[in-house]
Amino acid sequence: MKILHTSDLHIGKKIMGRDRYGEYRAVFDCLHDICRRENVELALIAGDVFDTYTPSAEAEKIFYDGAKKLASVCSVLIISGNHDDYVRLTAAAGLAEELGVYIVGNQLEELSLSRVNGAYPVESGSGYVIFANGKGEKVYINTLPYPNEARFKEGKSEETFAEKAKRWIDFGERGKQNGVPSIFLSHIFVAGGKVSDSEREIDLGGARAVPLTLLPDCDYCALGHLHRRQKLGDNVFYSGAPMQFSFDESGSQKSVNVFDLTKEGVENFRQIEITGVRKLIKLTSDSVDGGVALLKDNADTFVELTLILDMPMTPSESARLHECENLVSLKADIKNIANLHEKISNKNKSASELFSDYYKSRYDAEVPPELLTLFLSLTEEE
Repeated sequence: MKILHTSDLHIGKKIMGRDRYGEYRAVFDCLHDICRRENVELALIAGDVFDTYTPSAEAEKIFYDGAKKLASVCSVLIISGNHDDYVRLTAAAGLAEELGVYIVGNQLEELSLSRVNGAYPVESGSGYVIFANGKGEKVYINTLPYPNEARFKEGKSEETFAEKAKRWIDFGERGKQNGVPSIFLSHIFVAGGKVSDSEREIDLGGARAVPLTLLPDCDYCALGHLHRRQKLGDNVFYSGAPMQFSFDESGSQKSVNVFDLTKEGVENFRQIEITGVRKLIKLTSDSVDGGVALLKDNADTFVELTLILDMPMTPSESARLHECENLVSLKADIKNIANLHEKISNKNKSASELFSDYYKSRYDAEVPPELLTLFLSLTEEE
């Protein structure tokens, strides 16, 4: 069976206040094209569909439209992540299943066995599902949405988190059948995974890390939660987010995993690049003019610009830089800062000199005489 694995769409996430709705639509367009071109039968989305528990109406529309478009070429299986309100995400699951979109939240409800697309559920229980295709090929999928005690409505106990994680994982293994290849689909942090700045700190380390040894014996672990694509062990994969969300991911490739799953295991594994989204890049210049030129030359990206300057920028220079829509983060390093402090020392300056210096730094112009006179009248310096 041909399978695609992606995760962490984070629909609605902004970058420094900028909406990226067009890019989220482009992600679904790209997923649709990949699935159509590669003859994918089942697409797996390993959690964090949305960026917040209360996504905007626009974010929800992008998801509904995108999932429907994706389901026009293959079946889609989605689990909830820590950023998703799993109740809200699964509210329309009954309608979605009629299109071939299957959504599993922490209720771990059984899926409908209706046959819609080329791959369809033939057996389902709480926490697992078996998909089959027209050729009679089957795959067993252990579905574990983002796990914690509150989401599974469990009280306090003496169990460690690792013990709970093993129990939750084992629960989804109980329906396995001999000879049927299997996948573990989950949204968890596996110890040893590389974290980027865009993941929230909560539950990413320490007591909430799942040891690699606790993962089930399966052919492919399809994980979400970490935004960098990476492989742990022989068959444990984070597909990574399809978009860059923080500048520490500058230069990283964004892709989805596509592979065949047969009785012999994973075959024809490939990582296919996501297109149509803006990259985040870091640039450096030794002048404001050079910085503006770099921003214009890279207008189709989001930029973190570092300037290495001899003197602080004037307000007008800063304004020129920020006229470039793609400037997201601006950093300025001043050379010989100790000497500069000496040069711009305010020691022994009169009130009129201080006011004149401030006005020039703020407006890049000499202070009007009438305004200086008014200021001095307040300080009684004439």
